[in-house]
Amino acid sequence: MEPWTVVLGLLGALTAGVLAVYTASLLLAPPGTLEAGPFLSGARPREHALSRFHVRWYTVTLLFLAFDMEMVFMYPWAVVVAEVGVSAVVEMFAFLGLLMAGVVYAWREGALRWA
Repeated sequence: MEPWTVVLGLLGALTAGVLAVYTASLLLAPPGTLEAGPFLSGARPREHALSRFHVRWYTVTLLFLAFDMEMVFMYPWAVVVAEVGVSAVVEMFAFLGLLMAGVVYAWREGALRWA
């Protein structure tokens, strides 16, 4: 059997499954539920979603994601550091140095100042 045949068969099964779920949702949903939004239990929002947050929060979000990625890479690193040796420690310190450079840049630009 050709590898592309298997891939196309899986994509076809995936498409059929998605269409089946959407069809079941349209057929089984109670009437009138498509007019209500998911926010505030169907009530209309009073303001735009982006207008509520100050632009400063986006920088804090990027800092959070940087440290979140640090943890994603540190857990597997901690498992294999004993096997790999000194090169793994050097690579991790280089990675942490790059993250620290980003934090120092954000700090210098005033992204962590709240007043």
